[in-house]
Amino acid sequence: MIKKLITLFKIGRKIANSDILEIISKFQKPPFAITLLFKFLSISFSPKKKKSIKSEGERLSDTLESMGTTFIKLGQFLATRPDIIGEDLSKQLENLQDKLPPFSLIQAKEIIKNDLGNETYDTIINLGEPVAAASIAQVHKAQINDNGTIKDVAIKILRPNIKKVFNDEIDAIMLFAFLVESFIKKTKRLKLVEVVFLLKEITNLEMDLRFEAAAANEYAENTKNDAGFRVPEIYWNFTSENVMTLDWVDGISIRETEELKKRNLNTEKIANDIIQNFLRHAVRDGFFHADMHQGNIFIDNNGHIVPIDFGIMGRLDKMSKRFLAEILFGFIQRDYRKVAEVHLVAGLVPKEVPIDDLAQALRSIGEPIFGQTVKDISGGKLLKQLFDVTEKFNMQTQPQLLMLQKTMVVVEGVARKLNPNTNIWTTSKPVLENWLRETKDPMTTINETIQSTSEVIKRLPEFPEIMDKANQALSYLASGQIPQNSNSYTALNTKKSEMIAFRNQSIIGFLVLVIFGLLVF
Repeated sequence: MIKKLITLFKIGRKIANSDILEIISKFQKPPFAITLLFKFLSISFSPKKKKSIKSEGERLSDTLESMGTTFIKLGQFLATRPDIIGEDLSKQLENLQDKLPPFSLIQAKEIIKNDLGNETYDTIINLGEPVAAASIAQVHKAQINDNGTIKDVAIKILRPNIKKVFNDEIDAIMLFAFLVESFIKKTKRLKLVEVVFLLKEITNLEMDLRFEAAAANEYAENTKNDAGFRVPEIYWNFTSENVMTLDWVDGISIRETEELKKRNLNTEKIANDIIQNFLRHAVRDGFFHADMHQGNIFIDNNGHIVPIDFGIMGRLDKMSKRFLAEILFGFIQRDYRKVAEVHLVAGLVPKEVPIDDLAQALRSIGEPIFGQTVKDISGGKLLKQLFDVTEKFNMQTQPQLLMLQKTMVVVEGVARKLNPNTNIWTTSKPVLENWLRETKDPMTTINETIQSTSEVIKRLPEFPEIMDKANQALSYLASGQIPQNSNSYTALNTKKSEMIAFRNQSIIGFLVLVIFGLLVF
C-alpha cells in the first residue's frame, strides 16, 4: 500500500501541474475537497507554462496523452460513460488521440524472439521500422513464409513493460477512487472503484494480443460471405501474448476521400456499404466492430471494405438484437405503437405503463426527425433520444445498446464524410427488413440450433481458454459492468477489502499518534 501511495502522489502531482482540473470544472464542478487537494499538490517553484490557444477539448486530450498509457486509456474509457462524466465532457474525450513515440526496432525484435522463439523469428522476412505507434502497442510491416507462400503481414507488438506500468498506476488510481468514495458520500452513486476496476480488467485483457486475435478470428468467420467486406487473416503461429500477426492491408484509408475519387471508387456506395455492414453485423451476428472511426477502415485494391484494430468489439444478445431491429424498423415505418409494443413485450418497461402514452412519447421523437433534411437525420441520436424518453417510463438501462448507439453515431459520421447526403433510413431499411423476415421464417429455430452448435467450430481448438476470456472481455466492455458470479467480481471485492483494511489501519495509526502526542506533550 505504501508503494501505491507513492505512485498516487506522483500521479497527483502530474494532474495538479496540468490544467485537467480547470478544464473539467467547466463541464462538471468537482467537490471542493478534491479541488483543495490538487491545489496543495500543485505547489511548485517552477514558472508556470503559458496556456495553449487550443480549445479546451484539444487541451484536455493533449494533456491526457502526454501523461501516458494509463491516462489515454482512462480518457478513452470515460468517453464511453457519459452517465458518469456527463455528455459534454464525454464528447470532448471522444477526440482523444492514441499516439505516442515508437520504441526501437531492436526492442521489437527482442520481444518477438522471446515470445515466438528463435526458430519462428528466423522465418520472418524484412521486418521494418514501426509504421504506427499507439499507447499500448505499435505495428511493423514484415513478410512471412506461409506454407511456401510469401505474404505481407502487419506485426503488432506490445510496448515493453507496459503491463507493469499500467497496473501500478491504475491500482493507485483505484485507491484514490476508494478514498474519494469513503470521504465524499455523494460520489458513492458513481461507483468510481468499480469503474476503475472495470477499466483495469478490460485493458489487461486488451494487453494480451491473443484476445484481440480471437475477436478478429470470430469477426472474420461471421463475415466471410459478406460481399465487399474482408477481415484480415490472423496467423496463429506468429501470434502470442505480446505479438499479433495478421494480413497487411494494401489500401486507402477512407479519410482520404479525394484519393478514393481519383481511383474512380464510388464514395456514395462505400458510405452505404459501411452503414449496412455495421447494422448487418449488429442485428445478424450480435458482434460488431465498436471502434469504426476513419483511421480503422480501409478500401483495398479490390474495392473491399477492410476494418482493422479489433481491440474494442461490441456484443448484443438475441433479445437485444431483436429489440434493436424492431425499434429501428418501427421508426422507419413510423409505426410508433409497434415500437411501444416491442418495449412492453421485451420487458424493457413495466407492464403497467399505458401503451398509448408510451407510443405518444415515441412519436414525439420520431416525427420531428422525419421533418428534417436527409443529411440531418441520425439513427444514433434517435437511439439516444429514445433512451432519454423511455427512462421516464422506468425503462431499464441497456449498456450494450448505449455502446451500439455511440458506435452508430461514429459510423454515420464516417459515412457522411464520404457522402454528405447519406440517408441513414433508406440505407438501413433493406438490412433490417431482411433480418426481420429471416427471423420470422419457421426454419429459423432449426437453423439457430445448428448455428449454436457450430459456434464451437469458430473457436480454434488449441485456444479454448483464450477465446472464452476474449468473450469475457468483450462482454465486460459491452455491458459496462462486472457479473456477480465472475472471478473478476471476487477480485474486485478482495481489492475493496484490502483498501478498507488499509483505511482503517491508517485511521487507527493516526489516532494512536494523536493520543501519544497528547500524553507526551
